[in-house]
Formats: sequence, C-alpha cells, structure tokens
Amino acid sequence: MEYMPEPADRSPGHILCCECGVPISPNPANICVACLRSKVDISQGIPKQVSISFCKQCQRYFQPPGAWIQCALESRELLALCLKKIKAPLSKVRLVDAGFVWTEPHSKRLKVKLTIQKEVMNGAILQQVFVVDYIVQPQMCGDCHRVEAKDFWKAVVQVRQKTLHKKTFYYLEQLILKYGMHQNMLRIKEIHDGLDFYYSSKQHAQKMVEFLQCTVPCRYKSSQRLISQDIHSNTYNYKSTFSVEIVPICKDNVVCLSPKLAQSLGNMNQICVCIRVTSAIHLIDPHTLQVADIDGNTFWSHPFNSLCHPKQLEEFIVMECSIVRDLKRSAGAGMVSKKHTLGEVWVQKTSEMNTDKQYFCRTHLGHLLNPGDLVLGFDLANCNLNDEHVNKMNSDRVPDVVLIKKSYDRTKRQRRRNWKLKELARDRENMDTDDERQYQDFLEDLEEDEAIRKNVNIYRDSTIPVESDTDDEGAPRISLAEMLEDLHISQDATGEEGESMMT
Repeated sequence: MEYMPEPADRSPGHILCCECGVPISPNPANICVACLRSKVDISQGIPKQVSISFCKQCQRYFQPPGAWIQCALESRELLALCLKKIKAPLSKVRLVDAGFVWTEPHSKRLKVKLTIQKEVMNGAILQQVFVVDYIVQPQMCGDCHRVEAKDFWKAVVQVRQKTLHKKTFYYLEQLILKYGMHQNMLRIKEIHDGLDFYYSSKQHAQKMVEFLQCTVPCRYKSSQRLISQDIHSNTYNYKSTFSVEIVPICKDNVVCLSPKLAQSLGNMNQICVCIRVTSAIHLIDPHTLQVADIDGNTFWSHPFNSLCHPKQLEEFIVMECSIVRDLKRSAGAGMVSKKHTLGEVWVQKTSEMNTDKQYFCRTHLGHLLNPGDLVLGFDLANCNLNDEHVNKMNSDRVPDVVLIKKSYDRTKRQRRRNWKLKELARDRENMDTDDERQYQDFLEDLEEDEAIRKNVNIYRDSTIPVESDTDDEGAPRISLAEMLEDLHISQDATGEEGESMMT
C-alpha cells in the first residue's frame, strides 16, 4: 500500500449569490457583480450632461470664475477644464482614467469617458465606466465685447513723426504685420502726421512701445487719466496714453550734422545723405563714402533736421562721370561703404537744357551713373536753406548739388511689378492726395535696397506674369526667391477652391 500525497493546487471554493443564487467567488458583500451594480450606482451624483462656454471670436473656453483660456480639441488643457466642471462630485469617488471620445468638430459636443472606483458594501470595491456629455455653448468673452463695441479702450499708443513723407510709417506697418503686433489692437486710426493704436489693456500698449523702440529710433512719454474709482474696494479705472515720437528723418533726406556730432562720427562732412532708417539712422557722406549709424539717444542729444523737402527733388541729366580711385582719408576717419562707388559727375537740370549751365559734384552713386542717365537730386546752390548748422558752415564746404538716386521710368516699373504687400486695416481721415505717390516711392525703395527687404514679407502677385529680373533700363527688381506665396484659406493644396472651414 503506497502513500498518495494530496495535490498542492486547490481550487478556491464558491458560494451562492444571496440575491440571484449564481455561484461566485467569495467577496465581502457575498453578492455577484450584476446584482451589486443593480443595487449600487457609484456614478450617482455625477452629472452626465454639462455645459461649457466657448467664445467663437477668440477661440477660448471659459474657466470659472472669470478666466478665458485657449485650448485645442482633445488636449490635456481642455480635459482638465472639463474635469474641473465636475470636480465636486468626483471628490467622492476615485478617478482611475479619463479620456476623450471622438466627436465631429462642428457638433458642439465634447464627450469624456471616465473610469471611477468606489468602496461599497462591507469594503467591496466597485469600478464603473461611463461617458459625460459636454455641450459647447457660444458665449462672447469680455475682451471680444469690448472689441465689438469699437469705442472701448484702456490704452492708446500715439505714434508721430514730424516729417512730410511717410516712408518710415510704411516700413513700420510691414514690421507690425510680419511680427504679428496687430493681433491685440482694437482699432487703428490714421491721421495726418501719424497713427493711433488702441488697446484693451495697458500691458499690450507697453509691449507695442517696446517693439517700436527696437525697430525705429524714437522716444516716448506716458500719461494716464482717472476714469472712475471704487472707494469701497479701492480699485481705480485709468485710461493710459503713450506718445511715441519718431526721429524726423526719412530715407533720401539730406541733413546737416552739428560740428561736434560730425567729429565724433569719424570727422565726416556735415552734409550727409540718409540712405536708410531702421533701428538707427544710416548716413553716408557723398564726398568720401564714409558711413555712420546714429541711434535714437544720439539723435536727441544732437538733433538735426532735413534740409530739403522731398518735393524739392529735381531731375538732372548726367553729362560726364568719372570714378575716383584714390581718395586720401583724414586721420581718425570712420568706416567707408563697400556697396557704393565714389564718383565725380557733371550734371545739368533737365529743365535748363536750353542753357549751358552745369553743376559739378561728388556722389556715392558712381557705380550706377553713366553719361545720359537721369538722376534725382537737390539743388542746394539755388535753395534757401534755413538751418543753424548750414548757416555757420563755410560756403565752400556746402556742395552745389547732392544727388540722391537714379531715376527710372515709374510707369514701366509699376506695370512690371509682380509682387505686392499686405496692409493693416485702419480708419483713415483727412487723406492727402500725395499718399499714393509716397507709397510708390516706398515700393521703389524696397526694390533698390536689399537690407530693407529682409525685414518685409513680400508676396507674389499671381495676376502679373513673371518676367526677367531686370528690364532694358536696368531698373532693380525683386527676384522670385525673395517672394512668398499668398495663402488663401478658401483654397486647398492643389490651388482649387476647397471646402469652407468652420471656426
């Protein structure tokens, strides 16, 4: 007779459910799962349908008590916002998992699948999965209410420039568009000598002032006016004003520096030409090709003005041009431009072709001019110059003519221009008839100056056929490599009309 050991594996015993009599494994409640769920609903008290507010104008969701936040669909931020709507009922159970159930983007519904656990009879833990339906209700936020009111603002930035040409403002407009500084603006108002930018908060206006200080040489003053106050809660309502003044110098202006400033810039001549205005004033001496950059602080310490009005530009014809090869530089001279060539030219006014009167001058346009070319310049010999620095200069140091830029056929350039710029939507009042001519001057400056083009978004105009980069006259043009494609939301990837997109 052999001893037979008992098997080590023993199956647990089963009991009958006290409700339905089904054999089950023992548990603290001695009830099967089906009967337990029929008796206890652990999701009771948690709402199955909740409303959530959404602003269609700014694409933000409302987060109580008074905040509006930006959330993408099915993002972690939106899931946290949805769970906060039922935070109080969820505190009575244990949240195991939560996730979105896919819905159509335009259905105005958000579905969140929740998995919760809770201890029920005699310590038994029950787990349940259910879906909470969120109804997205449209509601305009306070900021968008103020935008729609159009007359409500808390801060205004008044940008002014005491000059007769708007080239700096056209350049500033393109910078604002490129870097998206117009997104928080309530309204833009254009007046005779500048622009007004209206904002709903002082912080946005301060950010705009900082942007202006980084892009153009300027200075500003700020002030605020008390609108209302609450003595019980100690709150005040102010309207702030920032007055920004841009230096009164534009591209192609002829200026006369003070002797002290000219000496500090490398003993350059006092009569200079402004070739560019960006974050600083870029000057060139047409007599020696010496260049200098003047920032806003230096300008306000040693101010100077433009000698001539842009309408005083006269057309000259080049009679003779020669390149200056060897130029003796004085001690302490500053940096010399490598993009320009010094030339000595004899010119004659096109309005005085019936006379033999000619003018001799030095110019920084020696690499562009040939006999017979037309060039624009200022006649300082026959001009009444009302400037304190010029009046103190020796008459031999003042040139008879200062040439500014080569002249091309404007009509042909406009017809062959296959690019365009975007503009800010603004309210215009007291518009000058000369604005179109000034805008065309700015477009020509973009074609001629590559340094300015780097800071501007240029878009290809599909309505004008593509031609060669230069025409017969050699007028500068913008290459296709520097242009951007203008994207339209109504077009799909093939360029055809796509389906309408709902916001």
